[in-house]
Amino acid sequence: MHTVTLDSAISLSNSKTLSNALWIGGFSLLTAVGAQIVIPTVPVPFTLQTLFVLLSGAMLGARKGAAAQIAYLMLGASGLPVFAGFSGSVLRLVGPTGGYLLAFPIAAFLTGYLIHDVRIMQALPRFATALIAMTAAMAVIFALGIAQLNVTIFHNLGASVAAGFTQLQAWDAVKILAAAGIASETGRRFTR
Repeated sequence: MHTVTLDSAISLSNSKTLSNALWIGGFSLLTAVGAQIVIPTVPVPFTLQTLFVLLSGAMLGARKGAAAQIAYLMLGASGLPVFAGFSGSVLRLVGPTGGYLLAFPIAAFLTGYLIHDVRIMQALPRFATALIAMTAAMAVIFALGIAQLNVTIFHNLGASVAAGFTQLQAWDAVKILAAAGIASETGRRFTR
């Protein structure tokens, strides 16, 4: 019969806390690296950030994925150069592309929630589940991004959609497919 001592329970708890912190920090850093892989488009640059936003929710689950993205935003808001173009400032969050950034924690949470917590989604093949969840999450990113573009620059919804969605949709479809493929192959390895 195996007896769990208080010391071993504390050690296990500390180990799990450290592991969670490392994964959350790791996905924050991956998002920062993805921000530096840029194809310049105006006014919204194409980056690989959202690939890691989606994967953070898929790999870590809803809460930890959102925590990774909140940590990323906090790093950037504090002035560290983790946003696109090695920039960092709280002003980026209220500027034209801030809506996209502010949507990252919501998108990571939604991805993780749909993949891991919605029972009907779990009945689908892994790739289909990931594809649906990530498409929904990307829709949130685009909705908040377009809304902030509209308020800060264009003041015209059609122009905001053209600048903030139409020119990026093909690139983001590729990112969604790639992220869904990665998530379906790795499964739920990091969520516990």
